[in-house]
Amino acid sequence: MSRFQELKSFVESLEKDFRAFYEKGNKAAGTRLRKAMQDLKAKAQEIRVEIQQIKNQQKSA
Repeated sequence: MSRFQELKSFVESLEKDFRAFYEKGNKAAGTRLRKAMQDLKAKAQEIRVEIQQIKNQQKSA
């Protein structure tokens, strides 16, 4: 479950920038959010690969 907590913490850390961009129109916050979404995509891919590896290990065991 540490991966879940990692993702949850990451998303929660973006709240300030989400508010700044969507509620106040802060363009710099939008730039930070775009980068963070790219990072989130990379984290998601890492987790997908990890899940597949674990699944394959269990399948062959």
